[in-house]
Amino acid sequence: MKPRVAVLGCGSWGRNLVRNFHELGALGAVCDPSAAARERARELAPGAAVEEQWDDVLGDDAITGIALATPAETHADLAVRALRAGKDVLVEKPMALTVAEGESMAAAARKQGRLLMVGHLLEYHPAMLRLREMVDAGELGRVNYIYSNRLNFGSVRTAENALWSFAPHDIALILRLAGALPEAVVCEGGSYITAGLADVTVSCLRFVNGLRAHIFVSWLHPFKEQRLVVVGDRRMAVFDGTQKRSPLQVYDQAVTLDELEPVLHRNGVVVPELSDEEPLRAECTHFLARMHDRAAPLTDAESGLRVLRVLDACQRSLQAGGQTVLLDHD
Repeated sequence: MKPRVAVLGCGSWGRNLVRNFHELGALGAVCDPSAAARERARELAPGAAVEEQWDDVLGDDAITGIALATPAETHADLAVRALRAGKDVLVEKPMALTVAEGESMAAAARKQGRLLMVGHLLEYHPAMLRLREMVDAGELGRVNYIYSNRLNFGSVRTAENALWSFAPHDIALILRLAGALPEAVVCEGGSYITAGLADVTVSCLRFVNGLRAHIFVSWLHPFKEQRLVVVGDRRMAVFDGTQKRSPLQVYDQAVTLDELEPVLHRNGVVVPELSDEEPLRAECTHFLARMHDRAAPLTDAESGLRVLRVLDACQRSLQAGGQTVLLDHD
């Protein structure tokens, strides 16, 4: 049976899901309690059913999949309800706001035999797919350090801090490149708009193999920056999410020792050829394909839980004033 997906939430991000599933011919319905959002949905997807109540969609047997683009604090409840109703679920990041919520979502998916996929969008970006291939093939050599900056002015939240709002993307990418969870994290930050809600955080991740990473996020930054740098001992790569034409650049440069003296090698920059497919279109297509073949999604529930565990450890470190927090790998 052809997948029919309902998008719950047609706000600033949900509208993009509506557009993509509509253009893919898989949109079954759009649901949003806001009259303005429902009108927007009618403009984006003429002919699609537009509903006001979540239950009207969750109880519709013709709907086989749910894409959740609602506020993060609603994800766990709506996802579990959708899974129990026999729907496959694509949930936007963050998957949930606690590890316990994420585990309840994953447990419901296992019990019901349904898919639970997390919208870690950048894992579907052509540049990141190519970068993963390079790292896995050893083209950068041993990866020593990864750092990521996700900065902007705006998108200020009142229910989740900048760590939970911005960092899931970067944590997902770093965990994928590292192929492991960190053994420890340290996180510090500051709250300047809403008391107790960090607007700026810096998280440092330490891996057992010696790899280190840091993630700097802020919604109080004078300009937009979305950059991830991977430092290998043979080459270095830069992924710039703000660049449309050449988001990935590979620097053929390294440092060697000559009789204990550092020697810098600079051999130019290579810009790999990449697909121009929209990352969200790739993500939506992937969800539909997994609904059809029932294989595990790239960003499955376990992937989402790993990100949640790192977010939780960073949050605990932040609340403890930057103390080191060890992760339980069990």
